[in-house]
Order: sequence, then structure tokens, then C-alpha cells
Amino acid sequence: MENASKILIVEDDPSISDLLEMNFSVAGYCCDAANNGKDALERIRRNAYDLAVLDIMLPGIDGFELFQDMQEKQIPIIYLSAKSDTHSKVKGLKMGAEDYITKPFDVLELLVRVEKVLQRHQKKQREHRQTIYQIGDVTVREQEHMVLQNGVPVELKPMEYALLLMLVKHPNMVFSREQLLDEVWGEAYLGESRTVDNHIAILRKKLNWGDTIVTVHRIGYKLAGGR
Repeated sequence: MENASKILIVEDDPSISDLLEMNFSVAGYCCDAANNGKDALERIRRNAYDLAVLDIMLPGIDGFELFQDMQEKQIPIIYLSAKSDTHSKVKGLKMGAEDYITKPFDVLELLVRVEKVLQRHQKKQREHRQTIYQIGDVTVREQEHMVLQNGVPVELKPMEYALLLMLVKHPNMVFSREQLLDEVWGEAYLGESRTVDNHIAILRKKLNWGDTIVTVHRIGYKLAGGR
């Protein structure tokens, strides 16, 4: 199934493993199954997974021992175990598991918890995804509010950075001074269009962009090139 989340089931009881695989597949997930710790290790080293549903009492390498390898691969874990004592639950959650469910379990509840963990993890991935713009020797890292030229940080004031970001997001698009005022400074800004000219001059000087920010006669400005 294209774009379906991929779940690794690590469970040594075939009846439980088959039950999980059947229900996850019906819910629209792709599944792999491992019945011992060694097999699970081999699978996570070969494949990418969005989630692991992991038993603790496994032959060879137990579920707690597998945690570090899962964490290195950034695979969120739901422990599904017959170990219902408080110590095991606290240990699993303190290690960083997303959830800890004890057997016997309700399949519908497990599906809901799986969905919630996947949603949280996908949200984190979106938040951490970095947007980078490259214009010649200048790199703009949007989420970090960082501008580098040949790898060296360039200090920009907030409105200088906002104006730069507007231009690099729309290379070769011509903006009037009024458009830039509205988009960067906001519609409530009461200053004059000369403000844009001043900030453009500063960007040109700081980035040595005399030819990169182009003045479009009687209209405004555009950024030449970029991606």
C-alpha cells in the first residue's frame, strides 16, 4: 500500500503476532513480523519502520535490550507485554517508549493507540523538517532563522531576514514596494515605501548582492535565480 505507515511486530507468540498483523493490515498499515530479538535487529537494520509493537519477553534479546537499537533508528515503540508489574511499566516508559500496553489487550484500543503514536511522530517529523534555500554562496535555513554565506553566519535584523526570506521563497518574481510592505511589514504598517529601498540596500551590502537583487524599473524588486 503506497504511503501506508510500516509497523514492525516483534512477538514470539504466533497467534498474537498473526492477530496483530491481520488487524493492522485491515486498518491500512504495512506489517513485518519478527518472533525473536535477533530477527527484529536484522529487520530494523535492513528496513525503515514508522512504529514497532514490541513484546518484552523474547527469546535471546529481550524487548528492553532492543530499545537502544530502535531509538538509534528513530522508531517509536509501543510495548505490548504480559509483564504487568509497575516496575516494568515504569522502566519501559522511562526508557522512552511511546506507550505500554499489558496482555490481554483490546485490539480496538491498541489500534487507537497506534494511530495516536503515529500522528505524534509524524507531527514531530514535520516540525523538524528543515527548509533550506540556496542562492549562490548564500544558504538560508528557514526553521533556524539562519543565513550563511560560504558557511559563515550573516547577522540580519528581524525585518531584514523577513524581507530576504520573502525574496528567496519566490525567485524571479517581481514584487512592488507596496506588496513587500504588506507581506513583510504587514498591512497595518504606516511607514513609506522608502523603507523597502533601505532594507534592500542593506541586504545587497551585507550579502554582496548588487546583481542578485534586481531593481525592476518603476515597479520594485526581484531575486535573480535561486532555488
